[in-house]
Order: sequence, then structure tokens, then C-alpha cells
Amino acid sequence: MAPNDSAQITGGNGEAGELPAGRRRAARYVVPVAVAGVAAATIGLVPALAAAGDPDLPKISAQELIEKIAASDTEQLSGTVKVKTDLGIPALGGLGGASAGAFAPKGGTEDGEKGGSAAEPTGRMMELATGEHTLRVAADGPDKQRVSILDSAAEYSLIHNSGEVWAYDSASNEAYHAKAPAGAKGSGEDGKDGKDQAVPKDLPATPQDFAREALKAAGDTTSVTVDGTARIAGRDAYQLVIKPKQDGSTVGSIKVAVDSGTGTPLKFTLLPSSGGKAVIDVGFTKVDFSKPPASTFDFSPPKGAKVTEADESKAAGKDEAHKVPKGAEGLGSEPNVIGEGWTSVVQLDTGSKSPAGAVSEDVPAQAQQFMDALGDKVEGKFGSGTVFKTRLVNALMTDDGKVYVGAVTKDALLKVANEAK
Repeated sequence: MAPNDSAQITGGNGEAGELPAGRRRAARYVVPVAVAGVAAATIGLVPALAAAGDPDLPKISAQELIEKIAASDTEQLSGTVKVKTDLGIPALGGLGGASAGAFAPKGGTEDGEKGGSAAEPTGRMMELATGEHTLRVAADGPDKQRVSILDSAAEYSLIHNSGEVWAYDSASNEAYHAKAPAGAKGSGEDGKDGKDQAVPKDLPATPQDFAREALKAAGDTTSVTVDGTARIAGRDAYQLVIKPKQDGSTVGSIKVAVDSGTGTPLKFTLLPSSGGKAVIDVGFTKVDFSKPPASTFDFSPPKGAKVTEADESKAAGKDEAHKVPKGAEGLGSEPNVIGEGWTSVVQLDTGSKSPAGAVSEDVPAQAQQFMDALGDKVEGKFGSGTVFKTRLVNALMTDDGKVYVGAVTKDALLKVANEAK
């Protein structure tokens, strides 16, 4: 038996699973936000390249392990990551790049195209929200990162090198170039948030990214324990387990395998409260913590490649697929958060009074069918509407334009909507 089965956090009142207030700052790195999408998102329960037998490591408490993760200064690494996502929604692989044109607003762009470059990052990285993927990753501090999605006969790469961002799709021989979003790590710019650049900021791609994005703050609503050890990608690791104490969350538990030497998360697994296989499973199968060669982050478009500049794409209207459809502008308004912890729900008012399931003239039929496949018609004190459901995040869109969304069950979501003022 692994040596850490009973290790846990004890709060001031002696109850297992609560962090003392003084420890919550460090804990922001390791306790879930509701895990959004990509967002949020990633299933087999077999650890990546797990060796037979658990390593015999010194005992460690959950509090000490959280602090070890928070203190980790790993900025240089390279390796291979397996990503598996089962949100219970149709595959999104065909929606990225040029194929995203099917989901662009009707009318297409000014030049008659319905989608932008096949190498445009925002759509392509959406593919990670469903299915199984193999990534090759590398990082050398905040100024240099590379993520490549490997397919059987092609490769898609996103490279950030000292403020320059390149994306390349080998299948179409198309490249996309942009400046790193202003204010992002390594961009060398401050002030502006870079909203008008179609380049994802701080996109999670490794277990470390998911652990720090998906695990934010531990408190009275969360149980945190250490549950044994594991062998991940040839490294000895502790297993940190986080569980909601509240009823109504779609999150059953989260397990983070933490490298015993560096404190770097090596594997991230989220199990739903409904049971079954994991919703998100991201783990290294190979990892090297030495400095990657500088050439890893060099990129020049191959001969004959079509190159799209971010500014040109925007000016030509080719980023139309990423604009907010008419009638949904209110989704960007200030949200109202109802509740706390794992069962918190975000309330928004779109200002739209049309039925939630009605077809918009700005939404293509294919996109509308995709959304309708996820929806259930419902009624309550809030009136009527549609619940769009996944295995992790559920959303209620009412016919009077209100939206309620959270990592909560359908029943919990409807209860919040019925009680909302």
C-alpha cells in the first residue's frame, strides 16, 4: 500500500479537508474553478506510462503538497502530453480553422469566404475540447513556448517566441502570424489586453496549466487529501485528490499527480459526479526538465505556404467566425455570481427576448442543430427556456434573455434560476 493514504488537510476546527485561512493563497494553484472549457476540459483512468507498483516516497500532507506545487519554479521543460476529453458533446475537430466556416455567421466574409486561415489558433485549439489528442510541448520561460497537435499524417503548431506568435498547419500548408497579445507573458507590452488579436492567451495544454487554471482556492467547500503515489512518465509522483463537499456539483473529484522532485503537476484527471469515465485527463507520457534547444522555438513559413497576418485577417473580415452573433452581445456584460464554491452559478442578461431555442438569422443551420442537440426544454418560476447540457458545465437560457451557467447539475441549475430575483 502506498504510504500516504491517510494524509490530509486539517482546518482549525479539526475537520479533514479544510485549509487554514493562511494557506489559501498557496492553494489557489490547486483547487478547481469548475474547469471550463477547453476549455474547461480532458479519460481513461490508467496513468500515462504508469509503471508496475507505486513508488515508496516519504510521507507528505496535503497542505505540504499544495505548497510544493505553489513553490514550483519549473519554467523549462519539453515532452509529450496525451489529452483525452469527454464532455458529452459532438466532436469539434471539424470546426477549427477553415472548417469553422460552417459555424460562421450567415453571409460569410467580405471576400466570399466563410472562414479564415486554416492555421488560425482560436478555432484550431477548440479541437482539444473533445476526443483524444497527442501534443508535443516545450517551454523556456515566459517568452518561449511551443505546442504541437500531432495527427497521423499532419501537425499543427503554435509557437510563441519573444512576442512573436506563429501558427502553422502542415495539412493545408497555411501559416498565421501575430504579435503576442499585449500584456501577456513575454509580450513585452503593458496596459492593453490584446482583445483584438485572435491568439489565445495562457492556453492550457499541460497538466501544470490545467492544475493552475482549474484549481484555484480551497476552503470550507472542498476536501483535499493525498491518496498514495504513482509512476508517471518515468517520474515518481504523489497523488493529490480534491473533492467538493457540496451537493449539486457536476465535479466528482480531481486527481493531480505531482512530481515528487520538482513539484510540477504531471497528470490531471477530472471525474464527474455522475460516474463513468473521466471528463478531462491530461498527462505527460514523456517529460524532460532540461532547457529545450533554442531552435525549438524558431519558425519560418515553408516555401509556398499561404501566410495570413492577424491584422490583415481582421481587416478583411476573416475573423468573423469569432465575433459575437447579433443578440448575444449581453453575454459580455458584467456577470452576477450566485452561490459560492463548487455550486456557484453565473447569471447573465443578454437582453434578447426571443425563445432560447429559436433560430437566429445570424446563426447557420448547422450551428443551430448542434446547439439544439444539447438542449432540453424546461419550465419553472423563471418562465420557460432551454438547458444546454454537458457532463461538466450546464447552462440555462430563458426565453426572456437570461443565462445561468455553472458546473452544477441540471436540478441545481433550475433551483438557482427559480430562486433568483
